[in-house]
Amino acid sequence: LYNTLPWLMKWLPGPHKRILALTQNIIDFVEIKIKEHRENLNPSSPRDYIDSFLIEMGEKEDKDSGFDLKNLCFCTLDLFGAGTETTTTTLYWGLLYMIYYPHIQERVQAEIDTVDTTVNEYIIPKGTIIIPMLHSVLHDESMWETPHSFNPQHFLDEDGKFRKREAFLPFSAGKRVCLGEQLARMELFLFFTSLLQRFSFSAPAGEQPSLEFKLGATR
Repeated sequence: LYNTLPWLMKWLPGPHKRILALTQNIIDFVEIKIKEHRENLNPSSPRDYIDSFLIEMGEKEDKDSGFDLKNLCFCTLDLFGAGTETTTTTLYWGLLYMIYYPHIQERVQAEIDTVDTTVNEYIIPKGTIIIPMLHSVLHDESMWETPHSFNPQHFLDEDGKFRKREAFLPFSAGKRVCLGEQLARMELFLFFTSLLQRFSFSAPAGEQPSLEFKLGATR
């Protein structure tokens, strides 16, 4: 609903009000940082993304180029929301599942240590608005052997090598697909494998962490 009618959400009651308020707090913080950058900007020596954007903004005479303070604010906000929080949340759940399934954790660790790797029929009429429902795809029983269970075997072939699944769309689809997919995959792989290469994760004696979640910007 938010993607379709974003202006409507601020008038409707519900828990999303808190999300909008927190988002505004972050926007206020970013605006303060942008102001600080403008006050001591050195065009010959940009320090970060904000400096580079401000320099480019000063060189652009076309008002429709997209280089303005509003876009700078929201682009910087995206770096936090879409580029940082999503990755940490995914990493958290990955390690949590390793605690719940120690036998799979051992298999992952063995994979890290022993296996070589390399890095590198429906017609949709023109103009149709498509909103992908990722939840239905990720739990489609016709696409997954055990869609409601934690099963890494979904992504391994008979030889134990990675296989790409077309139904796995964590970064969405279409023109709104996440621009940071490659960065997120790289970050998660490096952090997850490095942690499991050096440590084994388990819950404190007599405790079991909950797998319940609260749905927000990310789970």
